[in-house]
Amino acid sequence: SFTYAGAKEKALDGISLQIKPGQSLALVGENGSGKTTLIKLLTRLYDPTEGRILLDGLDLQEWHTEALRRRVAVIFQDFGRYQFTVGENIGAGDVRYIDDAERWKVAAKTGLAAPFIEEMPDGYNTQLGRWFKGGRELSGGQWQKIALSRAFMRSEADILVLDEPTAAMDAAAEAEVFEHFRKASGKKMTILISHRFSTVRAAEHIVVIHQGRILERGAHESLLAEGGQYAHLFKLQARGYQ
Repeated sequence: SFTYAGAKEKALDGISLQIKPGQSLALVGENGSGKTTLIKLLTRLYDPTEGRILLDGLDLQEWHTEALRRRVAVIFQDFGRYQFTVGENIGAGDVRYIDDAERWKVAAKTGLAAPFIEEMPDGYNTQLGRWFKGGRELSGGQWQKIALSRAFMRSEADILVLDEPTAAMDAAAEAEVFEHFRKASGKKMTILISHRFSTVRAAEHIVVIHQGRILERGAHESLLAEGGQYAHLFKLQARGYQ
């Protein structure tokens, strides 16, 4: 459980779940339900008010911070758009290698940013943003691929966390990203927040959070069969495509 300082209500209340290497978990719920708060607890940006989170059987509070961060690659929906070069924007995902051009290229290929970067006149040395002369601005979808590539700079990470990573992409681009992402994630633990059920349905485990509590959990087909909140939200979204 977790309560923000000064708040009367718990942001998360009695959350209990487990994810193993090679498994994917999707978190579903309306805005303000606690999904991103849970991610911030899992990445130890916050500590639980009650209870504990274990990684490899050890409480996160007992992990050395740098060792823990090497294990986790995360993209938040409000990721940074730095006034750096393209390569430095990707390299910021692991500052130990921020100047390593070969790692940039490998990460960009995995994050599907390589094709549009290679079409730029200065490639990975292209200045981004308008603070500097000649700086170039990217589309929302291109920035999200830069952010996705940034997460893959952490090649040692075995926990991948994606918080609405494709909100600025169209449906076709999103489908390509997640198909590629599933192949690239291998034996890693993958935690996904998305409002698009075309993405969520592919996760092995789906958890529906409502007002800080787990309302439903299961696979896509079993949750549809239950006819609860997940099924209701899925049908509402599907209706828009009919």
